[in-house]
Amino acid sequence: MTGDEELGELDRLLVAALQLDGRAPWHLVARAIGVSESTVQRRFAALRERRAARVIGVVDVLRSGLGVPVLVRVSCRPGTAEDVAAGLAARPEARFVAVVTGGADAVAEFVVPTHRHLTQLPVHDMRGRDQLTETETFTVMRTFTSAHDWDTGLLDPASGALLRPQPVRPFEDQVWERPPDRLDDLELAIAAELGEDGRMPVKELAGRVGASESTVARRIDSMVARGCLRFRTVVEPALLGFAVEFMLWLDVEPAHLEAAGRQLAGNSGIKYLSATAGRFNLCGQVSLRHFADLYRFTTDVVGALPGVRRADTTLQLDTLKRAWVPIPPPRLAETVTERSSH
Repeated sequence: MTGDEELGELDRLLVAALQLDGRAPWHLVARAIGVSESTVQRRFAALRERRAARVIGVVDVLRSGLGVPVLVRVSCRPGTAEDVAAGLAARPEARFVAVVTGGADAVAEFVVPTHRHLTQLPVHDMRGRDQLTETETFTVMRTFTSAHDWDTGLLDPASGALLRPQPVRPFEDQVWERPPDRLDDLELAIAAELGEDGRMPVKELAGRVGASESTVARRIDSMVARGCLRFRTVVEPALLGFAVEFMLWLDVEPAHLEAAGRQLAGNSGIKYLSATAGRFNLCGQVSLRHFADLYRFTTDVVGALPGVRRADTTLQLDTLKRAWVPIPPPRLAETVTERSSH
């Protein structure tokens, strides 16, 4: 299967369900998409084996006091974008890396220990740095929505409500101005294991971290409730039928930044949106079904935002890393999914 091909309907619905709740019980996922529990377990195992989709636990670095996210736009010498992006992705501090086209050649998100470390960004000490011609940094001030919360819209509202009964509030509305909540050693160990497999059963997880099942279950619930741990279904949007993915960079008048951020975050195409410090103060990631949708998104969605002074779009050509996870070419040659056999 090439990057332009899509999963079959059953697998798309399965991934969409897990995007709403990555640790939902299999019986609830099965009910939401109308198939048997054994079918969803088998299909997800196949998708994970073929590297098409996986669920991971993600620690919120700001909430847990583990670091500060920084977006970096990179321009480089002609013909070197892929090598430069590979150098960025190789850095352990890189959480997201993509080759783009437009006003930049590559975009990366790094997590640095503190704001004081911004002068020591890994981009200055990476493979291929001699190919760089310009870099621009944007420190994340506030997150309106993240890819963990993205609703693909592939499930009908009633099915989606089984997995996400309440609308997701802007994440930082829930933890705004609360001090960081440090994780203890056991919580860090649990989070590390869930970072490899977000659906790891509690019994197996307890054995790996050397604690009782009840303790592990309580700690997971606590980390989620405190905003320190979230679950993410990592999948390439093209496999779900979203052919266009791009980064959106907006310069918004400060008086309108909050209103513009909330309004834009409510659009179904927005996967990620944050307020940033820099030349652009509202930066987002968008997935659309067709290239033709880009024009309407620009005129009808961006054009309707208050206070926008400048907009820039960088189309994603190739994504090398998402949520810390390297994105290899999926081994999907044999994945002509079971479109009708349940």
